[in-house]
Amino acid sequence: MEFKKGDKLTGAQSLIYSLEQEGVRHIFGIPGGTILPAYDPLIDSSIRHILCRHEQGAAHAADGYAQAGGKPGVCFATSGPGATNLVTGLASAWMDSVPMVAITGQVNTFAIGGDAFQEADVTGITLPVTKHNYLVMDVHDIPQVVNEAFHIATTGRPGPVVIDIPKDILQATTEWWYPDSIDLPGYRPRTFGDPRAVRDAVQLIARARQPVVYAGGGIIKSFASDELREFCELTGIPAVTTLMARGALPDDHPLALGMPGMHGNYTAVTSMQEADLLIALGTRFDDRVTGKLASFAPNAKIVHVDIDPSEIGKNRAPDVGIIGNAKHVLRQFAEEWKRTKPEQPDLTPWRAQLDEWKAKYPLRYPDESSNGQLLPQQVVDTIGRVTNGDAVYASGVGQHQMFASQYIRFKRPNSWVNSGGVGAMGYGVPAGMGAKVARPDDDVWVIDGDGCFQMTCQELATMTTERIPIKIGILNNAYLGMVRQWQELFYDGRFSGIYLGQDCPDYVKLAEAYGAIGFRVEHPEEVEPVVEKAQSITDRTVVIDFRCDPAEKCYPMVPAAASNDDIIMDPRFYGEDS
Repeated sequence: MEFKKGDKLTGAQSLIYSLEQEGVRHIFGIPGGTILPAYDPLIDSSIRHILCRHEQGAAHAADGYAQAGGKPGVCFATSGPGATNLVTGLASAWMDSVPMVAITGQVNTFAIGGDAFQEADVTGITLPVTKHNYLVMDVHDIPQVVNEAFHIATTGRPGPVVIDIPKDILQATTEWWYPDSIDLPGYRPRTFGDPRAVRDAVQLIARARQPVVYAGGGIIKSFASDELREFCELTGIPAVTTLMARGALPDDHPLALGMPGMHGNYTAVTSMQEADLLIALGTRFDDRVTGKLASFAPNAKIVHVDIDPSEIGKNRAPDVGIIGNAKHVLRQFAEEWKRTKPEQPDLTPWRAQLDEWKAKYPLRYPDESSNGQLLPQQVVDTIGRVTNGDAVYASGVGQHQMFASQYIRFKRPNSWVNSGGVGAMGYGVPAGMGAKVARPDDDVWVIDGDGCFQMTCQELATMTTERIPIKIGILNNAYLGMVRQWQELFYDGRFSGIYLGQDCPDYVKLAEAYGAIGFRVEHPEEVEPVVEKAQSITDRTVVIDFRCDPAEKCYPMVPAAASNDDIIMDPRFYGEDS
């Protein structure tokens, strides 16, 4: 598709050509009445449209595409139910700061407000879960709106942007143009930290005896993994990587402490509790990390770096707050450290304490289940070993998500794709599909639960027809596993509304019906051969039904609203009172 300035074209052509100017190569979507005009110029476009089977799948696929590929994901939906089906995906992207642009059709301008067929107030509905949104009422505005939307989605704190376009605007005629600059008064993200605050932070860092870097998803979003490693190595300070930052510092790095939080490992959780300084980078002091906020890291001073000013002091007042991009601020820290060459306290005792905790409280699971069934930890551990940590890993939400984050040894950023803040069940399958589109040369493994898988498994059809082969391991424990764990621990084992059954559906037959390959694994000795077999299949999606022990729980665990000091360890290894 090629136009020159002043050429006559429709709003739909202007939209698609504007997306091409922004470098868009893929769109996940489903057509319908009001968005239909935009689908005609797609035929002549270089953009590949991937026909999903549900708009929620399209939104999660765009999210997975962005998380794995580092570029904004794009999805299309029609008005009314098409647009409202995107909301869960938009909310997930909003909470996890994922750059996305969602384009929705709207009823004709003259019908807006009249309860027309498939009308919904899309901008009103999505306002709380988007970084910004637009209702385009003039066809001439389309190029500028698209240009602004991508700028807003990808700069500052990334996030989703919605563009809602009435059908008659898409059908109207205009002259082609494209802005050569952006003028958004009031939107000026601050990317570099204030030099005085940087100096104050470095002085605090240089005096700390038990410091910990608290690395959040902002490290991934700002492509700051190299800077994080350099800073840790320069100062000798160890780092925890939150659920959204897994891979920001390789798990095999000597300064890596792993994941903190509700199901984090003991050393990561306790290091933060015992720290005298937390260097919080691109993180929001989420309740799943802090536990009971009043008792979180009680003796720690706080250096908090975030691109979003509203995060500074929102949950924990910092001693030094720095508004800025984590990548740039880490470079400023390193430059200031090298310039001042501070006399740092000996961190050897602190590092020795951390090593002692690592040795005493490692992540562990039994050699076999008490009843001979598969252990989900073994499955995830095996997938991680067979792939050598070199794949892209996606997950749904629940026990399997935590097992994946615990037992896969992440080597690199953008290799872990999940719904962290919203915790959207059904995220894994479409997000894994989107990740594969973004990274076609990498293996993509989705570690899913039987509950999550059944919410979006229709996207298997998309993967077959669009030739997007991934691997899906279902940790099938017949229950909504995390809910079962809570009901057992906190509701006296009164199980209510959680039993799914292991045999309905038959996942092998379901996979085959969708054109995928299905395997079933019921015994521990079968796990590795089947995972290796799945690795060897590259032309079709593979679905593996791992029949896991329903009673297995995810440890460590900090009960909701409890202090991190109350972390519960696996009683099979550490006793009932640990």
